[in-house]
Amino acid sequence: MAVEEQKEALLKKHYYENCPGCKVEKLKESQGGLPIRELFSIWIVVLCNGCSLMLGRAFTSVLWGVVADRYGRKPVIITGTIAVVIFNTLFGLSVNFWMAIAMRFLLGSLNGLYGPIKAYATELFREEYQALGVSTVSTAWGIGLIIGPALGGYLAQPAEKFPSIFSKESVFGRFPYFLPCLTISFFALVVCVASCWLPETLHMHHANSELDEPREDVETASLEAGVKCKMQNVKGKAPKKSLLRNWPLMSAIIAYCVFSLHDMAYSEIFSLWAVSPRQYGGLSYTTEDVGTVLSISGAGLLIFQTCLYPYMDRLLGPILVARICGALSLPLLSSYPFIAMLTGLSLSIVLNCASVVKNVLSLSVFTGLFLLQNKAVDQDQRGAANGIAMTAMSLFKAAGPAGGGTLFSWAQKRQDAAFLPGNQMIFFILNVVAAIGVLMTFKPFLVERHY
Repeated sequence: MAVEEQKEALLKKHYYENCPGCKVEKLKESQGGLPIRELFSIWIVVLCNGCSLMLGRAFTSVLWGVVADRYGRKPVIITGTIAVVIFNTLFGLSVNFWMAIAMRFLLGSLNGLYGPIKAYATELFREEYQALGVSTVSTAWGIGLIIGPALGGYLAQPAEKFPSIFSKESVFGRFPYFLPCLTISFFALVVCVASCWLPETLHMHHANSELDEPREDVETASLEAGVKCKMQNVKGKAPKKSLLRNWPLMSAIIAYCVFSLHDMAYSEIFSLWAVSPRQYGGLSYTTEDVGTVLSISGAGLLIFQTCLYPYMDRLLGPILVARICGALSLPLLSSYPFIAMLTGLSLSIVLNCASVVKNVLSLSVFTGLFLLQNKAVDQDQRGAANGIAMTAMSLFKAAGPAGGGTLFSWAQKRQDAAFLPGNQMIFFILNVVAAIGVLMTFKPFLVERHY
């Protein structure tokens, strides 16, 4: 019975023969069950592109979004992955500081897929799986930021760590950071080749295209009239709506930027706080201890975002999920100065639990705002819309580490202050930024587009 209903639904819709977007729509209608292959494709593409330079990305994100809207998502995905292969390898072969900076900048400039991949994630799946697709992007990005530094720390300076395998006269001895870069580049090369088989989701209708399914004469005439009218609109009679005047889009982007600033500042402060001495309210952790906490957080993110978030989205909607998760992070951050009073096993358990919950809450906010951004525009503007979001977010994220580091240094000098001494002031200011983001999730600021 279900198979017959799917066939009837397919016959009711019009599909164009040479349109890649229509092929994906037809595939989505015929699919049953969880789209494992599509989820893995998106996850693996984002994971290998998780280390692009923010500044370069800020300059070119809008341009790559426009390219994705005009020529398709797939060319931008492949081009961005090729950029990782080339410039990440050259980064590992840098002979001085400025060459390294230049390679990172070029990598960020030419790797513009993070905006279009979010549009791609909403277009590749049926509506009930769109939240899962977007959460896959968020999860892959977050895990990439955890695995990348861990892999770099393990594989860097191989001639010193593994002298029996790598000699000091070899290329790995002369360029101590080439091995981790080469490993990531090889991974990206494999992903690049595999991406050639990804389907294109952008609709590319042509007026002279033929329909896949036969229709009655009256239906065909009506369809041709509709296509002709649509083509006339595209030629200039109905100009596209300005993205900057699209308030459902811009409100989601602004809220997204505030939470991005908070998240980057938190990431910087968390590492500094964890390794700072006990006498200054820190945990006296080693960098390896911090890496272990982050790894556990990554595992928690993967489980939550792929298994639980989609159900939360269906039950509450993206706005309410973002609002609740943002609000829950406030008391959690307030508890961090008191976590530093614990020791031994109790400290390890409580800190790991707090870190997992904090990262889960942050990514849930981002995923909800991603969904709102992509629902706020039509497909032909979705790439550019995500490009604007990436440009704004990159600027805010670039300011996050510097702001977080400055805040931490200032707070360390006021250990004996009467009002919020030391680390209490750090997490209070982080909560102020988070509270501003939470307030932005209410009407009339944040609104959802209704079809």
